[in-house]
Amino acid sequence: MSLRNKAVAREIYYPETDGEPMAETDLHRNLMAELISELETFFQDDPEVYVSGNLLLYYVEGDPHKSVALDVFVVRGVGKHERRIYKLWEEGSTPDVVFEISSRKTALKDAQQKSQLYARLGVREYLLYDPEYDWMPDGLAALRLEGGQFVEIEVKDGVVRSEALGLDVVDTSETLRLRDPQTGRFLATKQEVIEAQQQAEAARQQAEAARQQAEARALAEAEAREKAEAELARLREELARLRSQT
Repeated sequence: MSLRNKAVAREIYYPETDGEPMAETDLHRNLMAELISELETFFQDDPEVYVSGNLLLYYVEGDPHKSVALDVFVVRGVGKHERRIYKLWEEGSTPDVVFEISSRKTALKDAQQKSQLYARLGVREYLLYDPEYDWMPDGLAALRLEGGQFVEIEVKDGVVRSEALGLDVVDTSETLRLRDPQTGRFLATKQEVIEAQQQAEAARQQAEAARQQAEARALAEAEAREKAEAELARLREELARLRSQT
C-alpha cells in the first residue's frame, strides 16, 4: 500500500454502532448475554478462541458501509483481546459460528440477507433462534456451509450438533441452551457459575475455619501438656527435696 493509500485508510472512520438497538427486547438481550457468557467460560482456556456479540463486523476494507451486526459469534485462530469493532481484513479469520437471536422485525433480513452474506464470507455455521416462537414456530434453525452455500441441518427433537463448536445446541422449548456432548450436561449459566463460585468460597472459608480451630486445639493441648510436664517436674523436685531432708 502506498503512503497516500495508508494515509487515506487512516482517515476512514468505522463506526462502532449502526444506530440500531442492541436487541429488540429484554428477552433477546438477556439470551445474547447468556450465550456469550457460557461460550466464554467454555473456551476460557483456549487463547486462540474469541467469543463476542453485539459487535459490528466490517468486511470490506475502506468501505465503512459494508458491515453487519453480529448477535453472538465465535472465531477460532484470533486472540481474546477486547475489540470495539471486528475488521475482517485485519483479523484474517471469519467467524466460525454466528448465532442470530431473531424476531419478527428482523426475520426476513436474518434468514435471507445475512445468510447470503455469511455464506460469502465463509461462516461455517449459522444458527437462528426465535425466543418468542413467533415467526419460527420450531424455534431453532441451523445452517452449515457446504460448497460455498448454506444447507439446512436437521434439528431433531430440538437438538442440533455444532461441529464448529463441538457442542449440542438445544432448544428446550423455553430457551436456547448449549450442551457438552462429552458430559451430557448443559454449559453452566452465568448465575450457575456465580453460585458455584460462592459455594466454593463458602467451602474454602469453612475449611479455613476448621483448620484454624484444629490449630487452636493443638496449641491448647500443647500448652496443657507443657503445664502438666512442668507440674510433674515441680512435684518430682519437691519429692526429692523432702527425701533429702529425711
